Amino acid sequence: MPFELDPDLPRELAPLAWLAGRWEGAGTIGYPTIDDARFAQEVHCFHDGRPLLEWHSHTWLLDEQGERVRPLASELGFWRPLPNDEVELVLSHSSGVVELYYGRTETARVELVTDGVIRSPHANEYSAGKRLYGLVSSRLMWAMDMAAMGLPLQSHASAELVRVEAFDA
Repeated sequence: MPFELDPDLPRELAPLAWLAGRWEGAGTIGYPTIDDARFAQEVHCFHDGRPLLEWHSHTWLLDEQGERVRPLASELGFWRPLPNDEVELVLSHSSGVVELYYGRTETARVELVTDGVIRSPHANEYSAGKRLYGLVSSRLMWAMDMAAMGLPLQSHASAELVRVEAFDA
């Protein structure tokens, strides 16, 4: 499905417009403290007329046949564009972690690092993250590095998603 700019999109969101829509796909997770696995992901990224994008992501563990086994993680948040191609991403996770990412946008690309992490006393130890999002051949590609459980920042998850709905208001 070709990407068309939403005529109701606030001007400030132009650098992030390529993120808007409903996306589905699959990816892989791994970390020294967990088993490697494949997951399915669905993302809804939309605006309500304000100069921000709302982000809803849900993932499910996949079995060897590619069928959903159980929910893995959910994150809800907001992409907030700033002047000079800067951007913030505020995420709240079902695991009891809240992250504030800060980074820069380029043409159909965003690179972010955590500026702050808050976790509940019952959440797993997690101290930092780095994310890269990009639009490659009309697909949303992303990768995440994390520092957790006393380990340094290293690869954790990545996925490739296709846009299944252009805009979701």
